[in-house]
Amino acid sequence: MKLVVVSAGLSVPSSTRLLADRLAAAVDRHTPVDVQVVELRDLAVEIAHNFTNGFAGRALAAAQDAVAGADGLIVVTPVFSASYSGLFKSFFDVLDKDALAGKPVLIAATGGTGRHSLVLEHALRPLFAYLRAVVVPTGVYAASEDWGAEGLAERIERAAGELAVLMPLATGRDEADVVPFAEQLAALRR
Repeated sequence: MKLVVVSAGLSVPSSTRLLADRLAAAVDRHTPVDVQVVELRDLAVEIAHNFTNGFAGRALAAAQDAVAGADGLIVVTPVFSASYSGLFKSFFDVLDKDALAGKPVLIAATGGTGRHSLVLEHALRPLFAYLRAVVVPTGVYAASEDWGAEGLAERIERAAGELAVLMPLATGRDEADVVPFAEQLAALRR
């Protein structure tokens, strides 16, 4: 299965990318996946050009194709002004309107303070619901104080497990090959 990670971190190193990598590794522990990372920082100019001329450059088109062809997505953004970054939103604005329909998505964000943790529920979840993605129940927010603190690793594992359960269902496999969704989610809670 193909997992695409969309990271909107701007700095190098980036806590956004660090969270994205930890989430991808956790999904891979639950079910083997081929991981491809899309760094939006590297696509900023092509995204802007796409808005002004209507055409995706070569790298942006490849990223769009990767997202459209993925069996599941992890999307991670830094929080700016209490919401996702403009670069993050702009990338999803230039995707085909049907690219995420029915696709399992794990939402995540990073920020300097825990006060922005509701960004997952008031900004990211509605965006991906509008795009008709299937958003996993557990989103992951990591504030500066969360790194190395209790609880972050458990949230990462729970969210990754939920995405790993949904990805085979979205690939169109025979139902006989997939353990019922409710049973798999119940096993994650144990």
